[in-house]
Amino acid sequence: MALFRRRRSNDTTDSTAAISAFWDAWPTLREPLAEAVEADRPAPDEVAERVTALVKAVHPDLDWEAGPAPSTPEPGLEDLDLSMDVDPDELLERLAALDDPAAFGQGPAHALTLRPGPSDDARIQSERWTRSAPDDDAWAFLPARPADHESLTGTVRWDDHELDLTHVSVSMRVDHATGRIEVGVYHPDNMFLSEDVRRALADHVVLLALGEDESVRRIGTVVPLEESPLDPLPPTSIPAAVRQMIDMLGGGNDGWVTLKATNLRQDQLVLSARHPVTRRDFPAFTLAVQVLVPYTDKGSDGQPDGASAVALQELESRLARLLDDNGALFLRSTLSGRRDLMYYLDPESDALAPFEEELKSWSEGDLKLSSRLDPDRAVFAAALRPYRRFLQG
Repeated sequence: MALFRRRRSNDTTDSTAAISAFWDAWPTLREPLAEAVEADRPAPDEVAERVTALVKAVHPDLDWEAGPAPSTPEPGLEDLDLSMDVDPDELLERLAALDDPAAFGQGPAHALTLRPGPSDDARIQSERWTRSAPDDDAWAFLPARPADHESLTGTVRWDDHELDLTHVSVSMRVDHATGRIEVGVYHPDNMFLSEDVRRALADHVVLLALGEDESVRRIGTVVPLEESPLDPLPPTSIPAAVRQMIDMLGGGNDGWVTLKATNLRQDQLVLSARHPVTRRDFPAFTLAVQVLVPYTDKGSDGQPDGASAVALQELESRLARLLDDNGALFLRSTLSGRRDLMYYLDPESDALAPFEEELKSWSEGDLKLSSRLDPDRAVFAAALRPYRRFLQG
């Protein structure tokens, strides 16, 4: 196996040290924060200032909030991950657990949530912060604010206005040029609110409907409306509109798209890739790893056949199990005796060494592997560039 590797740089050293400093301080922050959450009051100034300083050291764009842990509905069949990433044994375990809800246990009472906002760099660090969190039965550590439909049935207060969110309605329009949804938010009290409060309320409603990550992924503009929409919808319908848009953009097959083409020699190219994918997907996976895998047993179209087809499938399955939640396959391209695989790994996980070791077992030719830090996913974007017009419709 030929190996061309670019070792990880020291760019993450400061944030890694800051994350370690946060968790070193956590035992002294845990109880006062829990007391504040249980009493439904702000944390003491000294504690809040210390948490803020620790969080800003991780990334200056990060904010934080502490509160009750989000309620977790009892899982059902619709919640099972049936994508290409799931391990078959893990899927069977989860299916068995559906018959015994007690197996899922009681969740934590409190949540400490980092708020990266629109900053992708901050979101990478909030993910690393969560992944390095200690086990704590009483606390959930969230890298971004999740959706909270229950809060859409309550009230919020802004500038001495108590606003009942059950009266909110929305309008939605897909911007085909950007692949994002434009949302208008109407509340009957908008006429009494300042422009700043109307905009803050509109953003808050979308955040509760989708959560922070999905809002950044899928939403373009959010505007407050002075009049009720002609076809008013409840804000809880926004996630369904997002799913319909993803299906329309070709990403409805568990987040993957497959393209096929034939060259002049009648060799078939088969390319499968995650699409659509954003930096909010797998934010900690910033190490691009490309693997070129030769195979010997192929059909008349150049695609793997017989023993090679089985061996390739088994190799990918072993790599998926080995990586677990430390990496993911992003692209697979197969043409005339060669399969190109592109993975993204968490460089903080030290998953690369066992990944390489597993590849050494391949017996159908010399593998080639290269890796580089790529937080912007430029390697993946470049690989998809020749196919961009097909992916767009």
